[in-house]
Amino acid sequence: LLGRSQGRAHRPLAAMVAAAWPPDDGDVEAGIAVPRRCPEITNVKSFVDPTFEFPAPAAPVLRTWIPQEGWGKLSAWTFPDPVDNYLVRATSGIVFVLSLILVILKMSFESDVGYNWVPVILFDFLVRTCIGFRLSPFAWIGNTALKIARVDIFLVPSKAKRFSFFLGCVLNTVIIVLHFGLDSHIKRGPSIALVIFSGLESIGGFCVGCWFFQSFFAFRDMWYTRQDYLSMGQDMRARYMHDVEPALPSGVSIAFGFRDHGEPEVHSFDYELLVIGGGSGGLAAAKEAARLGKRVALLDFVKPSPSGSVWGIGGTCVNVGCIPKKLCHQAAIVGKIVRSHAQAYGWGEGGGAQPDVNFSWGRLRANILEHIHSLNDGYVKGLRSEKVLYINAMGKFLDAHTVECTNAAGEASRITARRILIAVGGRPSIPKIPGAALGITSDDIFFLEKHPGDTLLVGASYIALELASFLQGLGCATTVLVRSKPLRGFDEDMAKRVVDNVALAGTAFVHGAAPTAMARQADGRIAVTYNAGGAERTAVFDTVVFAMGRQVQTASLGLEAVGVKTDKAGRIYHRHERTTVENIYAVGDVLVNGLELTPVAIQAGVLLMQRLFDGRKEHMSYALVPTVVFTTPEYGACGMSEELAKEVFGERQIEVFHAEFTPLEWTVPHCKFQCYVKVIANYLDKGRVVGVHYLGPNAGEVLQGFAAAMRCGITKAELDAVTGIHPVCAEELVTLRRTKRSGAVFRKTGC
Repeated sequence: LLGRSQGRAHRPLAAMVAAAWPPDDGDVEAGIAVPRRCPEITNVKSFVDPTFEFPAPAAPVLRTWIPQEGWGKLSAWTFPDPVDNYLVRATSGIVFVLSLILVILKMSFESDVGYNWVPVILFDFLVRTCIGFRLSPFAWIGNTALKIARVDIFLVPSKAKRFSFFLGCVLNTVIIVLHFGLDSHIKRGPSIALVIFSGLESIGGFCVGCWFFQSFFAFRDMWYTRQDYLSMGQDMRARYMHDVEPALPSGVSIAFGFRDHGEPEVHSFDYELLVIGGGSGGLAAAKEAARLGKRVALLDFVKPSPSGSVWGIGGTCVNVGCIPKKLCHQAAIVGKIVRSHAQAYGWGEGGGAQPDVNFSWGRLRANILEHIHSLNDGYVKGLRSEKVLYINAMGKFLDAHTVECTNAAGEASRITARRILIAVGGRPSIPKIPGAALGITSDDIFFLEKHPGDTLLVGASYIALELASFLQGLGCATTVLVRSKPLRGFDEDMAKRVVDNVALAGTAFVHGAAPTAMARQADGRIAVTYNAGGAERTAVFDTVVFAMGRQVQTASLGLEAVGVKTDKAGRIYHRHERTTVENIYAVGDVLVNGLELTPVAIQAGVLLMQRLFDGRKEHMSYALVPTVVFTTPEYGACGMSEELAKEVFGERQIEVFHAEFTPLEWTVPHCKFQCYVKVIANYLDKGRVVGVHYLGPNAGEVLQGFAAAMRCGITKAELDAVTGIHPVCAEELVTLRRTKRSGAVFRKTGC
């Protein structure tokens, strides 16, 4: 289906909206529907593929059954050929330089006269530039003269072009006459040279206007790829079916086909989208694409951990990350309430005896796994209800559109897709030391059948501190080996406070230490040798957990075979989740400079699908993303750390408001943990809040709303204007008055 709407060419976009092709079985008659005033089929054909021939219509060409007003509803775009873009930029640049030379010569010539020529020249040059921006005769003849007709930069109907030519000539004639009269009056005599320079200057002004207009489109269009054209073609199809099809006579139907001459076949793909990875990001993207009417398949396969742990669909978060971690964290909180808080609040026999607090690791484990299995089943049912094909197999690229799928039995098959999304996530790193196989990772801790007992955590990431915190609360004696900085990448002041609170709960920290060897003892426990401060030491533990960071699982995907570029760690380079191969995308932990957070992968996946299949324009913002470390108490952060704010804005340009407080519910049982809040404001931007940090109970619940306020650009003055809810912990964030710079006491003593 090819056409024009109100004189505006749909050019390459229309080229990708193919004619109604006759199917192979010949059971449907098809033809080329050509609305009135559409003489440009040849032009469109040459843009798509010079060797391509339109099929002979199997039915008479219909010219009148599409109402003109129906076509008028369609939005018109222009998508220049990249080759023409370079021609436009080169020609426009040359014209611009020549026009400047003409102006300089005229200025030099008139400077000898002795009158104030600067405002006169600038005025008439500016006027002609503005005219040339849209109404220039140069624009009218430029498409043919410069052989760039296919670009169709100046989207002006033919009547408007003729009018612009006439108006441009009239305005230029008036300006030239007035300028000539002024020059003649000053020079006391006519000058042929002045007439020539004035005329050339007029053309120069128009050329500059054209250059501005052309450069705008050239700069915009140089980012477009073939995939962009196809995406916008799908959007055009959706608009057409919505606005034009209702006006068609009964019995008339339209078939759309998108032809991309960079692909060997048309409509040869099994699926419109293939997702590799069944974690949070992959699942969200697959279901969103299916919701938008696309045929989707999803590959997911869990390799057993070195200790043999396996799980179902849902990825790290559901099976061995956020969900079981938060439940274990809650179990530790409940234990603390029962052990130490209950008596203070009057619970317990005789008002003083400790209630029964026997803890069963096996019962907790069984209940958590039961909940996780229900989530696994829910995901499978959700995919089925959305008509997404779930394939339990590993994927490997054979080419940009073909993936080899290998199931647990080693059986391989192939699947093709127009677009492919990589969402394979990562797995914990394991050190290369003797005896490392005796340790486990966070992938295994929730599958242990026995209580972990004395536990060593290797690493000081947020995962290590979360594990240490809840394991200590569940009766384990925990030790953390810290090689360098704890909570690297977080606010250093807050990281120190988190470590102090975890240590206050009973966890031992060994700083500047790294394991060098591990060995199994006769009693079944594990002897760990580690280097601390240059000295070799050995300690014995029941369980050793490695929490030293994570590795992305891209090595087995065959990315190098299809040209997807990665860094040394295997993370994928991207621009708005698009990789270096135009039809391959990625979300989640696998991205370079991405955020290893479940909500980030989910939102990025959904927004990507909406851009690809629904015409949306919104991109994922990786700034101002809130996150929480689930220790006791919890630490939540959104925005910049204090160190980063000082580096970006300068120490003198920021103000840090802070306070130390005790939650009301902790006062009666005399809880020993200390809570702390900090707000960082940027004076260079009207006191805008650039960082919020909260250490206290329910950090996630507290911080979510403040993250939304930061997204809206809240300032410290606006934060101060909020009336707090009393008595709650979140109130502390809207009552901050003391600054670090003042040195005033920041420990809150009143209610």
